[in-house]
Parts: sequence; C-alpha cells; structure tokens
Amino acid sequence: MQQEYSAPECERAAQAYWQDQQSFRAVEDPAREKFYCLSMFPYPSGRLHMGHVRNYTIGDVITRYQRMRGRNVLQPIGFDAFGLPAENAAIRNGVPPAAWTYSNIDYMCGQLRQLGFAYDWERKFATCEPDYYRWQQWFFTRLFERGLVYRRNSIVNWDPVDQTVLANEQVIDGRGWRSGAVVEQREVPQWFLKITAYADELLDELKNLEHWPDAVKTMQANWIGRSEGLEIDFRLARPAADGRDHLTVYTTRPDTLCGVTYLAVAAQHPLALEAARADAAVATFVEEAKHGDVTEATLETMEKRGVPLGIDVIHPLSGERVPVWAANFVLMGYGSGAVMAVPGHDQRDWEFAQAYKLPVKPVIAPAAGEEAGRAPDLSRAAYVEKGVLINSGEFDGLDFARAFDAIAAKLAAQNQGRRRTNYRLRDWGVSRQRYWGCPIPIIYCPDCEAVPVPDGQLPVRLPEDLVPDGRGNPLARLPGFVNCACPRCGKPARRETDTFDTFVDSSWYFARFASAGQQQAMLDDRAAYWLPVDQYIGGIEHAILHLLYARFFQKLMRDTGVSGVGEPFKRLLTQGMVLAESYYRTSEGGGREWIAPKDVEVERDAKGLVVRALHKATREPVTAAGLGTMSKSKNNGVDPQEIIDSHGADAVRLFMMFTAPPEQTLEWSDAGIDGAARFLRRLWKLVYEHVQRGPAPALDVAALTAAQKDLRRKLHDTIAKIGDDYERRFSFNTAVAACMELFNALARFEDTGVNGRAVMQEALDALVRMLSPIVPHIAHRLWLDLGHTQPVIDAPWPAADAAARVADVVEMVVQINGKLRGKIVVAKDAGEEAIVAAALADENVQKFLNGQPIRKTIVVPGKLINFVV
Repeated sequence: MQQEYSAPECERAAQAYWQDQQSFRAVEDPAREKFYCLSMFPYPSGRLHMGHVRNYTIGDVITRYQRMRGRNVLQPIGFDAFGLPAENAAIRNGVPPAAWTYSNIDYMCGQLRQLGFAYDWERKFATCEPDYYRWQQWFFTRLFERGLVYRRNSIVNWDPVDQTVLANEQVIDGRGWRSGAVVEQREVPQWFLKITAYADELLDELKNLEHWPDAVKTMQANWIGRSEGLEIDFRLARPAADGRDHLTVYTTRPDTLCGVTYLAVAAQHPLALEAARADAAVATFVEEAKHGDVTEATLETMEKRGVPLGIDVIHPLSGERVPVWAANFVLMGYGSGAVMAVPGHDQRDWEFAQAYKLPVKPVIAPAAGEEAGRAPDLSRAAYVEKGVLINSGEFDGLDFARAFDAIAAKLAAQNQGRRRTNYRLRDWGVSRQRYWGCPIPIIYCPDCEAVPVPDGQLPVRLPEDLVPDGRGNPLARLPGFVNCACPRCGKPARRETDTFDTFVDSSWYFARFASAGQQQAMLDDRAAYWLPVDQYIGGIEHAILHLLYARFFQKLMRDTGVSGVGEPFKRLLTQGMVLAESYYRTSEGGGREWIAPKDVEVERDAKGLVVRALHKATREPVTAAGLGTMSKSKNNGVDPQEIIDSHGADAVRLFMMFTAPPEQTLEWSDAGIDGAARFLRRLWKLVYEHVQRGPAPALDVAALTAAQKDLRRKLHDTIAKIGDDYERRFSFNTAVAACMELFNALARFEDTGVNGRAVMQEALDALVRMLSPIVPHIAHRLWLDLGHTQPVIDAPWPAADAAARVADVVEMVVQINGKLRGKIVVAKDAGEEAIVAAALADENVQKFLNGQPIRKTIVVPGKLINFVV
C-alpha cells in the first residue's frame, strides 16, 4: 500500500475495475429480492451542475447500500434529450440539434463515470433515439384507438414574425424572446390526452403512496382540484345570434348566488365575439386580449380589466337582469369560459367591481361572535368566509351546507341547475409546433381524416440533419417528411408535423429501462420483475407535472395490458437545492454584473458574515448578495469538473452527503470541500499505519481488555445507528458524522498488541464498508489493502454484535435539587449503596453539597442519582 493518498490514481483504478468487471450490470433473478433505484434523468445541456451531482450521489449511495444488504439492484441512466433548449442552441450555433445533443451526452457520460456512479451502462438510452420513441408512437396509436386521444383547437402564444408557437417562458413582456414581436393569442389544432378520465383514480390513490412526501401529495391533490358544486344556467335576456339562450357557470359557493351582480366571460367567448362585431370598445378589448398572457400565475397578479358586452342575463332566483362583461381574468379553456361574479364574497370579483363601479351586495354574514347575522363591512375587501345567508330571500339564516342543498333543489326543479363534480385538472395538450421532438404518428387524409400510422411504418423518424432557423417548424417545409400516402385508402395525404411535449418522453422512461434493448415490444417480462421503481429521487419542482404525468402513463400502460403495475414509484425522495453565495458589482448604468464566487476574496467576522469582499483581479469592492440557488443568471455556480479535478470525486460525494440531509437545501462551502478531502487523507493514513504492522491476528473475544471492549462497543453502536440512518431515514449526514466519531476513536486507540490490532482490523473493516456507498473509490482500494480479495461492493453490510454493545460499566448523571452537578462511572450491576458512595465521593458534588444535610436520595439505576437538600 502506498503511503500517500492520490485521489486521481485511486479513482481511475476503481472505475477501471468496475468497467472491466461489468460490476453494475443488472440481471433479473426471481430468487432474489430486487431493488430498483432511479434518479430523474438529466437533460443533456452539456455539463453537469452541482444539482445533478447531489441528485445522482443520493441515488448512488442508496443503490450501493441496498446491494450490500444483498438485494438485486438496478440503477440505470439515460437522457431526456428532446426539447427547446437544444433547438435554441442549434439556432445560435448553426448546427443540427442532434449533433449538439449527442456531443453533450458523450461529455456528460464521461463526467458521470468520473463520479463513480454504479450505473448499468448497457441500459443507457436517450429519448431522441428512434428505438425509444418508436414505442412512444406505438403507444399513442393504441390510446387513439381507445378514444383516450382527441384533437381540438387550443389557444397558444403565437409569434407572427417567427411564425411559431412560443412556450410561456419565451414570452417576455408580451413579446417574443427572439423576434421582439408582439405575441398573439391564436387558436391552433392540438392533440390532447384524456388525463381527466383518470382524475378520480389519480387523486384517490395518493393516500396509498405512504412513502411519498406529504407536500408532494398535497400539491398533486390541489392540482387535480376535485370540487363539489353546482352548474347553473343564467337565461339570456335575448337569445344570441348563434341561437343559444343561456349562459352556464360552475360554482362551489351556491350559497352566494343571490350576491351575483355581474357575469364575466373570456374575451374569446362566442358572446364576446358577437358583441365585438357591433361594439368598437369590445372589439378593441378582444384584440388586446390576444396579446395577453394566459398562464394562471399571471392571471392571479395582473390588473383586472374588462368591458361590458351590452348583454344581460336573468338571475335564476331573483329574476333580476344581470350584466355580462368580458374580463381578462377568465380563460376560454377553463370550464365554460364564463363565471358568476360575487364581489361581496370573492376578492377578485371585488377588485373588478371596485375598478368599474359595479354593485357589491352582501349575502353572507358571520355565523358566530359579536357580528353574527350582521352584514359584513365590504368597503375594503370581500368577506370570503362561510357563514349564514342574508339578503337571500327564502334562504336567509341557512348555513353553507343547508343553503347548498336548498338552492340546488330549487334550481333543479326549475331545470336551471344541477350538481356537478368538477376538476381543476385539464386534459393534457401534448402537441408542440416545434422540430426537435418525437413526431406525432398521425396522417391526415382528405377522405379518411386523422389516421394513426400503422405499426409496420413505425417509427416515424425525425430527420436529424435539419438546422432550424427559428422561423416556424422546419418539418412543415420538408416535402419528403410531410407528403405521404394514406395508410387506409392509399391517396395522397400529409403527415402531422407537430411533435410531442417532452413530458411525454419522460412519463414512461423508467419502465423502458426495465426492458432496455427490446425491439419487439414496448415492455417485456423484465419490466414485471423490476417495476415499480422502489426509490425515485428528484427535485420537488417536478411534484406536479412530471410526477403526475408519470402516474397517469403508468395507469394507461396498465389498462392497455403493457404493464401490470398501477403506480410507478413506491418511494419518493425530493432533494433540496444547492445554494451558493453570490456577488455583484454595480455598473455605471446601474445594472448588476454578477461575479463568480471563485473570483472574489472574502473577509468574514467571527459569525461567518461577510465583512469585506474584493474582486481578486481588480481589487474593486463587490457586494455580497447572500445565499441563493446556483444559477447561470447570478454566475454563482460551481463547476463540478473543477472540484473533481482539484479534490477528487469522493471528496465531492462526501461533502454532498455530510453537509445537509438530502431533503434540505445544501450550502456550498469551499472550506467544507477542503474538509472532506482532508478526512479522506486521514482515513488513508490510519489504514496505511495499520497495514504496515502486518496481517492482523484473529480476534480473541474472551481476552479483551476494558479499552478494547470500549472500542468494540463504540464500533457496534455505530453500526447499529448507521444502518438505521441508511435504511429508514436517509440521514446520510448523521451517518457520516457517526463514521467520523468512530474514526476519531480509532485514531486515539494506541493498543498495538495482538488483540488490539485484531480489534482495529475489525473496526477498519466495518468503517470502510459503512463509508463505501458514499466514497466508493477510496473504499475499493482500502478494502483490498486491508487484506480482502473480493471487492467491497460484494462485501455484506456489517452487522451489529449485540453482545459487544453491552457495557460492563455505565455513566450516571448526578443531580442536586434536579440540577446537573457531576457524572460518575459505576459497575453496571452496582447496588444503590455503591452508587450513592461514588456520587458523594465526587469532588464537584461535594462542592455543591457544601455540607448541607441530604433530605432525600433518588436513584434511577443506570441513569441518574438526585440528592434533595
């Protein structure tokens, strides 16, 4: 064994061994308990960031631990490779997205290998590979046949200059991010998956996900948003031009119905469009609405604007005329595109009513307290609580539940209302008018309409040599792709040029890993062995879309006979973000220029707060902006490659696991990574010094000294604790801390006798195994140097020896009047008389007793003694 620890040499040797031996190749074995561990696969952006490193290190630690516990483990890796970033990079660089993507994948695979992740590399794939997306297309055609897919018009962000659809994040201040043109709201045909058909199951089965964070389950439940309410018809005072004679709204608060003072419809609603043809003000509003943002987050905060349509409806209870307005806070794609407005009891409606001086009518009063039954003050805000009805005629005095039933019954009798279960969840629009994505396998025929591509013609291959220019979808300008024959009638037809939302690609990849390489089916029998995923790891930002869509897809695969599993992920761990300090200097124009932390010299006070920060090169003062998520925008990211090169992969992994629990944020610290590297060097030195004394003899338990027993007790207590940290709590930070405490005990142990060296060998064997999931490279080398012939990855997890944990002596607390005044060590089986004598002999206890008579003595064996004076 060489004396000095060299991280590069150690890590290259371990990685070469794992690769040569195919150490992490997973093979199905029905006789063994399986464990499928998966971290959310990365987008091939070009380089790993620290968030990736943390995510994949957590997954790797869990995988390696489970392997040592004897389970048959699978940990695959792949790439979520389609999407807009590659297309944008291709536009900037003038290269095909495919070339950019595959180059990035090659580089990132090298980085992942350097970090020592125990992946089954034979199962690697990228979602942009035809062998993968062929089966996605095949599955879509099966959903089409089952009626779970449909096509309808939907409103999108349209850039009139670039002639393309923009994602919400590409719209900046109402303009296209690239062209600067004012963005329009335009209706285009889109394909949808009927996720609403699974809304109840997706919601109800959340309670069965016992090992998911409550926060994630709550977010999904809120997103699905099941509610019980009434659908109410307001009859039009005069029929519309298209023949409709009523306007339908949905409400969960029918108790407020008598407080309706106006109805609001979306700018694209047929009534608004009809009014626009005769009213210039309405026409202007409708046109302006085409350039607005349609995201829910924006609607919550934007200024509420509207225009009267000159149309009235008749209130179903009072018979009064109620005006209809077009408002920018109503979306045509949600429900009927119309809402009833109760400004007295809904804050949004109140704000709109204040802006346009519309009536505000109180119809709900507090049910209890001093204000019970009194109309609330609505001059400053709406009263949104439930209570008892007032100003509601025959319904006055009813509480919410009784009013709901009574109003529902009356409206049903009038044929103007019905109970409805409604959902916030909307069907999933999966069409994207972009090039770099999986082609949607549909052919349009003038006679046969939309026809799914037959199995024999799959995959519909995406041409990989196109260089997009940002002006529309280049597939639509490619005759060789668009023009085709109808598979039913043989007549000339055209191919769909939209591609799938990339969330479709990531909604079933976990299942394909279990059947990787299969050419004849989407999944095979191997998936039945591996699914569901036993442990899934990723950021909580994916709580709704990705995780909800993956659950939906798994149920679709179950119901089409592709899989026998209904939920994809048994356990979910959402890791925290990686934070770092950020610094900036103010430019002459008042803007901020963000400076990389590595370029800043920082002076801190005793509490660690920044006292002074200087730019290393210019010596100019810079401003510390505090901790924040690592990001390109703030230039505060730390390149993992630089840290691997300077400190080694094991130091990076150790720092990531030791600094914070997985689910909490992690603060990057240069001192912390230095400390991790220093610990590994000390560990190497301790093993080296032990090995230099020659092979350790067998342990003679019967001949152990008191010091040897103490060390063995410390060792086996540590094994018991760390096993719980790894298995149940994922408290890897406390596991590392316990390993460091054990290391310090070993470093102080100076018994080099025969049995002393045997105890040291036992302890080092266990310590290396307990650290090996976290620092696998150095553990691989040290395990061999400790005299073992098989690699540590094949060694069993150490088992705690119950007998070794039993102490001959115990430490007891001594209290005087309940206050801690000393500690004593007595024989485990010491009687009360001996305990009292030992406590009274303690110098500190004598000092606090100060000759006072003892009125009472309380002894709790093995724990404490308390003198009452």
